[in-house]
Amino acid sequence: MQAAPTPDPRSGQPGSGQPGPGERNALGAEPSAYLRQHAGNPVHWQPFGDAAFARAASRDVPVFLSIGYAACHWCHVMARESFEDQATADYLNSHFVAVKVDREERPDVDAVYMAATQAISGEGGWPMSVFLSPEGLAFHAGTYFPPRPMPGRPSFRQVLEAVHEAWTERRDAVEENARSLAQNMGEVQVAAAVDVSRPPELLDAGLLPAAVRSLAGSEDPDDGGFGTAPKFPPSAVLEFLVRHAAVPSETAVVARDMAGRTLAAMARSALFDQLDGGFARYSVTRDWSVPHFEKMLYDNAQLLRVYVHWIRLGGTAGFPAAEAADIASRTADWLLSALGLPDGGLASSLDADSVVDGEHHEGASYLWTPGELERVLGAEDAAAVAWMMNVGARGTVSELGSPLHPGRALDGDEARLWSRVRPRLQETRARRPQPGRDEKVVAGWNGLAVAALAEAGAVLGRPDLVAAAGRIGGYLERVHWRAETGEPDAGELVRVSHGGAARGIGGLLEDYAFCADGFLALCSATGDPRWYALAEALIQAAHTRFVDAGTLADSAGESEQVVRAQGGKPGLNPFDDATPSGAAAFAGALLGYAALSGSVEHRTMAGNILALVPPLATRAPRVAGWLLATAQAALAGPLEAAVVGPAGPERDALHRALLLSASPGLVVAVGDAETDDGGMPAGVPLLRQRPAGPGGTPLVYVCRGMVCDRPVATVEEALERVSSALR
Repeated sequence: MQAAPTPDPRSGQPGSGQPGPGERNALGAEPSAYLRQHAGNPVHWQPFGDAAFARAASRDVPVFLSIGYAACHWCHVMARESFEDQATADYLNSHFVAVKVDREERPDVDAVYMAATQAISGEGGWPMSVFLSPEGLAFHAGTYFPPRPMPGRPSFRQVLEAVHEAWTERRDAVEENARSLAQNMGEVQVAAAVDVSRPPELLDAGLLPAAVRSLAGSEDPDDGGFGTAPKFPPSAVLEFLVRHAAVPSETAVVARDMAGRTLAAMARSALFDQLDGGFARYSVTRDWSVPHFEKMLYDNAQLLRVYVHWIRLGGTAGFPAAEAADIASRTADWLLSALGLPDGGLASSLDADSVVDGEHHEGASYLWTPGELERVLGAEDAAAVAWMMNVGARGTVSELGSPLHPGRALDGDEARLWSRVRPRLQETRARRPQPGRDEKVVAGWNGLAVAALAEAGAVLGRPDLVAAAGRIGGYLERVHWRAETGEPDAGELVRVSHGGAARGIGGLLEDYAFCADGFLALCSATGDPRWYALAEALIQAAHTRFVDAGTLADSAGESEQVVRAQGGKPGLNPFDDATPSGAAAFAGALLGYAALSGSVEHRTMAGNILALVPPLATRAPRVAGWLLATAQAALAGPLEAAVVGPAGPERDALHRALLLSASPGLVVAVGDAETDDGGMPAGVPLLRQRPAGPGGTPLVYVCRGMVCDRPVATVEEALERVSSALR
C-alpha cells in the first residue's frame, strides 16, 4: 500500500468547518497494526498529534478521538458498521477531525480520556469514542455506538449529529463543561500525588490481613475470581494473595485458598487454551467457560509468574503444584512460540477474531463442534472428548461451536485420553485460519515477560526459558534503551518498536519499572551483573524523568493535549488496570534494587510510594493488588541472600534452593567471591566483601539491610535462615 502523505494542518477553509481538498486518511504510513487496520477506511483518520489538533482549530470543529487496539473484537465491529460506511464517513469528515489512537502505543492518551469517558458516561472500554475541543479537553464520550439505535444506546450517527449541534449552538456551555471536567481531573491527580522526597511513614502490617478479608468478601468461591461476569484474570491480586500466604499470619490460609481456587478455575477453563496453552483476555461468563479470545502478552506474562510463585508456595490439595507446573510450562512455551519475533522481542497480542471467507468471526480458530471432533478423532474418542470438554450440539459462542472447557480436573483415564488426542486436534487447528498478530514490541510488557520467564526457568528447571529471557532482555537493551555515555541517569527507554526499530514516545513509568524488575529477576537467575547495571541505569533515569519537585508522575508530559485534559497536573494513577500501576511496579523495582545495592535512598522512595496503600487496602484491594504485593514484600524484607564461591554444582544447588523459596521479601544474588589479591567482583554490591569458605567452598550470606548473619554452607542451613526471618 502506498503511504498516504500527512496532510498540512493548514488545509481546509479556516472557520468553515469543511475539510480541505488535501485531507485524506493518513494512517497508511503508521507502523501500528491497529492504525493500519483503519488505513483503508473512508474516514479521514489522523494520528494523534499537534497537527491534528491544529487542523481542528483551523476548521473550528471538534476532534473525534477513537481509541482501541489491534486485538479488540468490538473495535472491528464498529469499524465494519460505521467507519467503513461512506455516508457516516462523509458526515464525520465534514464536521470533525477524526483521530485514531492505538491505546497500547499511547497508554498516556488512553488513561486520561478513559477517566474522562467514565466521568461523562459512567462506562469505559474499547472502542472508546471521545469528543474533544481543539485544545484537547473532553466534553462528550462513550464506547461502542451501533449503526442503528438500540435500547439505551443511540446510534453513532445520532451521537455525531447531537455533538455537532451542541458545538455550533451551545459552544459556551460545551467549553465550560470541558474546562470543569479537566479541573476536576486535575484535583484527582493532586489527591493521588506521591512525594518521594519526604521521610516515609511506617507501613501498618495490619492493613494486609484486612485487605485479604475484604477480598474474601467479593470472591466467587464456586467459580473462582472476584465478582460476576465479565471476569478478568485478577493477576496482581493473585500475586498479593500468594505472597501473603507465604508469611505466617491469621489470614495466610485464607489467602492461599482464595488464590488456589482462582488459579485452578482459570487453568481448567476455556480461558486457558487447552490445546496450545496461553490465556485469553477475559471470560464473558462467570464460570470462565466462554472467553473473549484475544490473547495478550501482558496477561500471559503476569499469569505465568503467578503460577510459578504458586509452585514455589507448594500448591494445595485442590490445585497441586504439579498441575500448576504444567500450566506454567505450556504458557511459557506459548509465549515464545506464538509471540516470539525473529529479532528477539515478543509481539503484543493475537487477535480475538479470525477471518473466515472474508468475514471476521470471534474465536473461530478455537471453536469445535461434535461433528468436527468426530471427523478428526473417530466416533468413540470424539464422544468422550466432547463430553469431557463440554462441546455440545449447540455452540456456546456461535454456530461455529464451543471452546474446549473441562471446568474441572481430569481424572487419570481422561488425562491419558487427552494426552493421546491433543496432538491430532492441534494439527487440525493449525490448518484453520489463524488470528492476526500485532507485532509491535512494547518495552514494559516485554519486561514483564523477562521477569516471568527468568523465574519460570529457575523454578521449572528449564534453562531454555532463562536463555529466552536473556534474548528478550538483549533486544530491549539493543533496540529500546538509548544510553547517554557518561551520564548514567540521562538515558531514555523508548516504549514501542516495530521491525527492530524503536520509534514514538519515550517510555512511561510502567515501562521503566517493568523492564528494571525484569532485569533484576534475570540478574538473580543468571548471576550476570550486566542485568543489574541495566536495571540500575533504568531506575536512575526513571527518577530523572518522572520525579519533578519530589512528585512522581506516570509520564513525562508527552502531549500538551493530555496535560491540559487532566487540568495541567502531572498524572499518577495508583490503580492496577490490565497491568500493574506504574507507581506500584516502580516501588517493587526500587525495593529489589535497594536490596542488591544497599541504597537507603531507593528503599525510602519505595516506602513513599507505599503510602498509597492505607486508603486502598480495604476500600479498593481489587484494583491495588500490585501495591499490596509490594507492601507484602517490603514487610517481609529486606531479606538478601548472597551466594558466593566458584561456579559449580555446589554453588548451583545453593542458588537454586534460594530461587525456589516462596519468601516474598527475598532477593538473591550469585557470583564469585573476593579474589585472593583482595579484589572484588564487579557489579552487585551485595556480593562485595563476602568471601567464600576454606578452599573456595561456596557460602550463603543471609542479610537484612546489608547486615549479614554468619555464612552457611548447606541448603538446609540457608533455607532455615530464610524461613526464620518470616517468623
